[in-house]
Parts: sequence; C-alpha cells; structure tokens
Amino acid sequence: MSGIIDTHSHYFPPKIAENTAFFKVGWSDLDRQLSMMDQCGIEKAVLLYPTSDAHLNMGGWGNLAKIYNEAIGSVVKKYPDRFVGAGILPPDNVGEGLKNVMDLNLKVLSLASSYDGKYLDDEKFFSVYDFAAKENVAIHVHPQIINPIGDDRLRDPLLTPVLGYVFDVSVCLGKMMMAGIFDTFPKAKFIFAHYGGVLPVVKERFDNTYQMLRKRNYVKDLGRTPGEIFKNLYFDTSGSKSLASLLCSLEVTDSQHILFGSDYPANQGLGESIDVIQNSAIAASAKSQILRDNVAQIIK
Repeated sequence: MSGIIDTHSHYFPPKIAENTAFFKVGWSDLDRQLSMMDQCGIEKAVLLYPTSDAHLNMGGWGNLAKIYNEAIGSVVKKYPDRFVGAGILPPDNVGEGLKNVMDLNLKVLSLASSYDGKYLDDEKFFSVYDFAAKENVAIHVHPQIINPIGDDRLRDPLLTPVLGYVFDVSVCLGKMMMAGIFDTFPKAKFIFAHYGGVLPVVKERFDNTYQMLRKRNYVKDLGRTPGEIFKNLYFDTSGSKSLASLLCSLEVTDSQHILFGSDYPANQGLGESIDVIQNSAIAASAKSQILRDNVAQIIK
C-alpha cells in the first residue's frame, strides 16, 4: 500500500481564523500539519471546512466562501502532492459558489450538515447534487457547529460537540434519505463524517422500525430498507480510535465505503487513529481500502 490518504483534515487560513471565536490557535499551521502527516505516513490530506462562526463576522457566507476557497486553492497549488482542496458554498447562492469552486480546481465540496436549521434535504441544494453527479465531485458532509440539532436545550461546552454535532449529521442523513435524495442523485458520492454520527448504533432500529411501520402503511415506501440505502453511502472515521466503532460501521456498509479521516487538528492522535485500523482483524485488502484506495478512487 502506498501512503495513507486522509479524507478529513482541517486548515484555517489565518484571515478567517482570526474572525472566529474558537479557531484562532493551532488551526493555521501548515508546516506542523505536514510534519504530522510525514510522521504518520500520510501522503495526502483533504482540507475540509470544519464550519465556524466566521461568516457572521465577515459579511456573510458569500464573502467567506470566496476568501476561503481562494486561500485553499493557493495551498493546493503550492502543495499539489500533499493536499486536496474542498470548496465551500454560500447556502444562499450555491450557483455562484459552484462556479468559484470549479475555477479554483477544488476537487471536493465541503457542506455542513445544516445551515440555520435547514438540512441538506432542502431543494436549494439539489443543483449541488446534480453538479456533483455530472462532474464526479464528491460531497463531504461535516457537522454543523453553529446551532446544531437540540442546541437550544443542550448548549454546553462538552455536550454540544459530543452529542449535538454528531446527531446533526445523523439527522441530516435521515432527512436526505426520507426526501429520496440518494435515489434522485444516485451518481452523487456523499461522504458523511464521524461514521454518519450515531448511524452504526441505530441502523438496525432504522430497519426494524421501517418494516413495522410499512406493514401499517404508516411511513412512505422507500423502495428498500434504510439499511440497503446506507450501504451505498460513504463514511469517514473522523479520528476515531475505537475498534468497536470501526466494526460497528462494517455492519452498516462494506470496507469499500469507509474512509480514513484524522479530524486533525481537533484530533492530535493521528497515529492511534491509524493503528486501530492497521491492528484490526479485518483483511489486509480492507485496510488498504479504508486507509487509501477508496478515497483515491473518489478524488482521482
């Protein structure tokens, strides 16, 4: 196996970091990031936007997206063999954002799981999915950290990132499924962070409850069980060091749909995140798929 490809890493351009409440320290050091990658055998990393409050301080999403995408484009141009750029879109003008991403040769679209309470089942994002399918550009769905699901009741410096963020991803995924988006845009490649949130834990309940409700015609016909739909989605490990989480995700889908992601610099233990895959009892070919081959195929 050649070098590892990290599907989920972060870099904040300094101009944007200084306009955030949390990301001012430790999120704009490319030299340190490259050093960490070298230490852990990571050949290349996808740079994703982790969502922040920057748009509130920089004149809105449109201005933020333009500045951020241009900065990431410059990083990729400087280090074409080390980084893959993921562009962000202003949710109020996705068409202009898509043009900007194409002009900068960014190979992934980085979307938040929700925007001001609106999830990715909203019709305004359909043009994004159509674009992604036609241009073979992957869509990565990252947790929304500004007003995620339940924030009005949950708001807490520990509980919000542990529960609110990952539940927002799961709710997003579920709403997209119920809206038929994965069937409407079957060629679009969706990557959900953090193993899809709590999906590995509730996958069986999704299937059992769906089948029970279908017998009473209490829920619309999805054409197949939720579990069959989930099999075709992609999920990244987001720095998880849990073998149980990895094995649980393999009950949701196969090793061809799981991608290593470090969640650096939020997660500093890159080596441990890699070791849990390397030291697992899964086949060597599956390890190679998770650590490199799958994402290499997606972004080639």
